[in-house]
Amino acid sequence: MSPLRLFAGASSILVILALSGCSFLWSCTDTTAERGEAGVRVQIEDTHGQRPGATAEVVDWRLELHPQVPSEGDKVHFHYRFDGADKYSGPAVDACAVDKKRVALGCQMVYSSGARPEPDGARTGDDWLDVEHPEQVAGVLFIPNDQSYDRRTCEEDIKDGGGMHPPEPAGRGDQL
Repeated sequence: MSPLRLFAGASSILVILALSGCSFLWSCTDTTAERGEAGVRVQIEDTHGQRPGATAEVVDWRLELHPQVPSEGDKVHFHYRFDGADKYSGPAVDACAVDKKRVALGCQMVYSSGARPEPDGARTGDDWLDVEHPEQVAGVLFIPNDQSYDRRTCEEDIKDGGGMHPPEPAGRGDQL
């Protein structure tokens, strides 16, 4: 086979691979956003630290028995409010019960899409946090980072993964 025919064949194969999305030249990087300052009322931040205008607020909280599992003892029952959040593409933030030193005792993600719409456009809801020592709870805080972004990494999907990711979800023992 002549070198010219070999070159033409190899070039054709590379063009076909590139056009089909099977290129081996993808450039993919993963970065993680910094965790924002937790608070009772926070302005939600996207993965680039921008604030698109939505807020999340812990309206109130209390320790009480969960009606479905009263035998498990006290849980943290909290009410929340999202303002400026869209029903379908709205944010998700971590809610954490904290002690007096703002150490997380238990956390979970709260989605604005799971809240009820109010006449004023806000979305409200309530949820429960399970903590090992309910007597240590001094408050409930939201972390402002929107956790609803795609978390596919370059390792998982070199073509469509990567980019800026939200910080890891908060968990027990995290200092907020």
